Amino acid sequence: MPLPKAELHLHIEGTLEPETAFALAARNGVTLPYADTDALREAYRFTDLQSFLDLYYALMDVLRTEQDFADLADAYLARAAAQGVRHAEIFFDPQAHLKRGVELGTVVEGLWRALGRSEQNHGVSTQLILCFLRDESADSALRTLRAAEPWLDRITGVGLDSAEVGHPPAKFREVFRAAADLGLRRVAHAGEEGPPQYITEALDVLGVERIDHGLRCMEDPALVDRLVRERIPLTVCPLSNVRLHTVASLAEHPLPAMLDAGLVCTVNSDDPAYFGGYAGDNFDAVRDTLGLTEEQLRTLARNSFLAAFLEHDEERRQRCLAEVEAYSFG
Repeated sequence: MPLPKAELHLHIEGTLEPETAFALAARNGVTLPYADTDALREAYRFTDLQSFLDLYYALMDVLRTEQDFADLADAYLARAAAQGVRHAEIFFDPQAHLKRGVELGTVVEGLWRALGRSEQNHGVSTQLILCFLRDESADSALRTLRAAEPWLDRITGVGLDSAEVGHPPAKFREVFRAAADLGLRRVAHAGEEGPPQYITEALDVLGVERIDHGLRCMEDPALVDRLVRERIPLTVCPLSNVRLHTVASLAEHPLPAMLDAGLVCTVNSDDPAYFGGYAGDNFDAVRDTLGLTEEQLRTLARNSFLAAFLEHDEERRQRCLAEVEAYSFG
């Protein structure tokens, strides 16, 4: 039985496996520029974040209907549950769908078909986080937030993702202030390819409660001290970091040093269909390659539930934490 864990950094569009992409393409009459699933998998060899994003956005074209989004989410939840995930906070990118002519309601209602019955079907509680694309305009982000207001009963928070370099967090000051006024939780990608200053900016200007990625904090000892002191969680994605060449190899990943520094790290899968592994696979990889101890793995799992937006269900949080503490490594 896998170690119980929460997944806090997962892009639902990034769970589109090649087989699903071809199935949805056939359903919707979309022609993919690949001969078969093997050819598509071969395309999943990225040189950097942008080369990944180019394919990521192109493949989204197969997602057209509520049922497509429901099937995508349900497939992820089944895989996640099998790898020990008890709670998942799921990112989605509405701007990428709106620009293709897919309405926001189609996306949210489709995802909710799966998320709304996830506890019953998979034993996984879920929350939905609307992410703004940082390489789009701040005005576009604000329009997207306003368009999402009819569905805020199904959206827990907002995030910031996509190409980081050249798009500092401060660009989105106004939309994050508006999101806070609406009572939404706030997270942001920072310190993946962008500099440590982006982490500080995300905290001070956007008021985020978690940092997604955050690896480059290690370049700034004062920032590390602050993150430790304020107990700011970092949603680290080891296999993603390797596939996007943020780190040269998994063996060189800074996760052990981050844990030794006292940072509140969690381990997540990011875009698992593209990066070679779901949440449990990432735990296995850091155990096997980085030699993390059982207590370090337990700490990562414990951190994931402590960092989750479960204030509305403290009973579930405590139940999951008790599972972590009682877990026996085989």
